[in-house]
Amino acid sequence: MKAKNRWVVLTAAVLLAGLAAVIIFINRTPFSEKDPAVGAMAPDIALSDMAGSMVRLSDFKGRMVLINFWAGWCPPCRAEMPGFQKVYDEFSDKGLAIICIALDDISPSLISEMKLTFPVARAGSRVLKDYGDISDVPASFLLDREGRIIKKLKGYYDEAQLREDVKKGLK
Repeated sequence: MKAKNRWVVLTAAVLLAGLAAVIIFINRTPFSEKDPAVGAMAPDIALSDMAGSMVRLSDFKGRMVLINFWAGWCPPCRAEMPGFQKVYDEFSDKGLAIICIALDDISPSLISEMKLTFPVARAGSRVLKDYGDISDVPASFLLDREGRIIKKLKGYYDEAQLREDVKKGLK
């Protein structure tokens, strides 16, 4: 009889856990619907980059800015970095800035190995919250020259698509 009771309790626990997971999944707000929304002003950023310098979004007024949230353990994040660097090299003198914000500790050797020349900062809890409780990466926000969000994207940002978006935004 004890074995039967254990199975009943175990089955009930599994069903309740499954129901809780479904409720959480159903109530989860999609990235595209979270604030900040496309058309809104981007929340300010003030973080220390990997070299110890302060990176403030307000320092890039008048420039188009790509803000990218990533992590060193994330294969799509690492895969998009060379494309970001190419687009940055092509358009930085025309008004493009890139700020990459890491959710984990990125080593200076990784930045050097990837040959990244734009700022890479460690995420702070306030910035993650301000940008929609970022926990899944990669996630990107493209801002116009006034600091307004013109595109937000969850997932891999293709180099060709970024180049097209930047060309359109810099006109």
